[in-house]
Amino acid sequence: MTIQQIRNATVTVEYGGQKFLIDPMFSKKGAFESFGPAERDDRNPIVELPMAVEEILEGVDAVIVTHTHEDHFDDAAKEQLPKDMKLFMQDEADAEMAKESGFTNVEVMEEGVGIGFNDIELTEVDGRHGYGEMAKAMGNVMGLVFQHPEEKTLYLAGDTVWYEEVQENIDVYKPEVIILNGGQNQFLEGGPLIMGKEDIYEVFKAAPEADIVVSHMEAVNHWGLSREELKNFINEKEMESNVVVPDDGEAYSY
Repeated sequence: MTIQQIRNATVTVEYGGQKFLIDPMFSKKGAFESFGPAERDDRNPIVELPMAVEEILEGVDAVIVTHTHEDHFDDAAKEQLPKDMKLFMQDEADAEMAKESGFTNVEVMEEGVGIGFNDIELTEVDGRHGYGEMAKAMGNVMGLVFQHPEEKTLYLAGDTVWYEEVQENIDVYKPEVIILNGGQNQFLEGGPLIMGKEDIYEVFKAAPEADIVVSHMEAVNHWGLSREELKNFINEKEMESNVVVPDDGEAYSY
């Protein structure tokens, strides 16, 4: 498999002969409002895409939308994705949003139930987008497990913090490669919405043999953990042989 970091949570995954686009956010820098209140009030996204949308879309067979927050499925993506592109969505509400935007090939996932896609089994797993009342306010999110007889098992955790369900997903599926959203994004109140460095360390301890790719860094205004700080922490905890923090545009193969 090859995983390419695009920007924010947008990544491409080449797996089992298919190319998946995850959580497309195609807007130009500063195209929409800041999220907040947060420490920064820059308009989003705060960085440009590292390549043209046409290059990102080249060879894509399906799109996976883990949830429909604007930094995961924005208006620019809705406009620029081919309307007959295969879309996997987490629930009927998200699927209806996609259909209202003109998409005609939308499939709804069901937690714990594998779906076949060209010899690849895709299984939705749960995530928790923050803590307490904030997690309720942020709504449902999903992760995804990819399995193929000739590939390593991949766990795409999505927008989640570390909690018992992530541990359970690791125990059940035994992923050899894990993609984490790790920018510790948060508002002024309510705590982190996605993983920070300590969460990433918990994943590392739960899956010490797995390769871990950390996405969702430094692209929207409410990020709370920089790549530099995370890399220093990775070195401090001696995780550097397992954990990578790609720059936008950078790719890794496993």
